[in-house]
Amino acid sequence: MNVIYVNEKTIFGLSARTNNKNEMNPVARKIAPLVQAFDEAVSVNYRAGARVYSVYYDYESDASGDYSVLIGADAVESSSLELSEVKIQAGNYLVFSAQGQVPQIVFETWGKIWGYFSSEDCTHTRAYVTDFEFYKSQDKIEIHIGIK
Repeated sequence: MNVIYVNEKTIFGLSARTNNKNEMNPVARKIAPLVQAFDEAVSVNYRAGARVYSVYYDYESDASGDYSVLIGADAVESSSLELSEVKIQAGNYLVFSAQGQVPQIVFETWGKIWGYFSSEDCTHTRAYVTDFEFYKSQDKIEIHIGIK
């Protein structure tokens, strides 16, 4: 993991309000159905350089509270649904990278993130402003965690 500065970026997609407790319940979860709806309704031109993001924002408190999530892209060719937009806030982000089969690597990487931030050895403080998953390819992700 390393710290990088990210410039503000607008992402267009579908959003929902949820929390981590609900996301562990197959009946109450909202992120997986949101990803499916995005994949079915939105056309992204990957060949032109567009990429998919999952942006976490509008945190109620910390990792145990409610938050909003937007599944989207930095450039959309077309969509059969009305899209929302969110800005990834400019600032410093701690980057966790992984390679493997999605969604398994996403779950595993979030586990590492929660473990890191709850560890006594943690030297960073989460900002809880915007965090995001950046899908570099079908099997490579980066999860960016905003830090103070």
